[in-house]
Amino acid sequence: MKSTTNTKVILLHPSIHKQNGTVSTTSSSSSSSHRLWLVFIVTVFTLAFTLTLFHSTMPSSAKPTSQSSAFITPLPPSISDALLHYAATSNSTSPHMSTSELTSISTSLTHCSPSCNFLIFGLTHESLLWHALNFNGRTVYLDESEFLVSKFEQSHPGIEAYDLSFTTKVSDFPELISVTKSQVQNECRPVQNLLFSECKMGINDMPNHLYDVPWDVILVDGPRGYFPNAPGRMAAIYTASVLARSKKDGASHTHIFVHDFYREVERICSDEFLCGENLVETVDVLGHFVVERMEEKSFEFCKNSTSSSSSSSSLPTSNSASLSSGDDD
Repeated sequence: MKSTTNTKVILLHPSIHKQNGTVSTTSSSSSSSHRLWLVFIVTVFTLAFTLTLFHSTMPSSAKPTSQSSAFITPLPPSISDALLHYAATSNSTSPHMSTSELTSISTSLTHCSPSCNFLIFGLTHESLLWHALNFNGRTVYLDESEFLVSKFEQSHPGIEAYDLSFTTKVSDFPELISVTKSQVQNECRPVQNLLFSECKMGINDMPNHLYDVPWDVILVDGPRGYFPNAPGRMAAIYTASVLARSKKDGASHTHIFVHDFYREVERICSDEFLCGENLVETVDVLGHFVVERMEEKSFEFCKNSTSSSSSSSSLPTSNSASLSSGDDD
């Protein structure tokens, strides 16, 4: 009879199942973690790609705007007409420019629009008007008064204005013209860089960069010239004529306007250096000249020398220089 003590009992420990369950759970958790990381990485790359695409398209979308700004449109006629109207209306109570004079200068600005280089001798009642009419271009003011220039710039930020020192006097203008004509082949020649000139009629203390600007329009409406010790506009007229003839870029001609053209100093200096053959119109007391650039080795301001000689023969003496009544602007 066999003993029951040899019976083998196999026990299944529950820890085995527990370990298998743990392994299964760990594997499942690891797989889920990998998927989460994968989703995270894909999301990051997608976000980075989106941001990169967005920033890369920004310049291209802004580019048409910058390009469109390059195509500057001129001032609409309705606005320029309104500016001229109100400027003329406000001038009615004081001896400033008339409507016809304002219109003549404005028309020349529209010819070189939308971008004009406009040089103005003298700060006047119309100064802001010129800046507005030439809003796409460059407008530069030159005046004898350091105080007025400083005040004007402070009151109107963005304005480009400079003060000049004039050594001339109205009472000396006959002698100045004679000396200038005697040096026309040397220091006072019509084509030169006045920055390096010793001509007494030339202005050589402007900011250096202004001598290289191809000016389209120049207005001589200063400095003062209505009493013997006033600096007069001889130097301004002579300098304008040299700047027009010496420019190397831009249009071949320059519109030069001389205000108070009825006065003897302005009229004779204009006849000598801007020349009668270049006078295209006179509007009230405004003379309008169109001066062409010249070759470097040119030594005559006027092609028709007879007008120049006739004007010089009528030059008054220093004591009898005409100082027509009327205030400068």
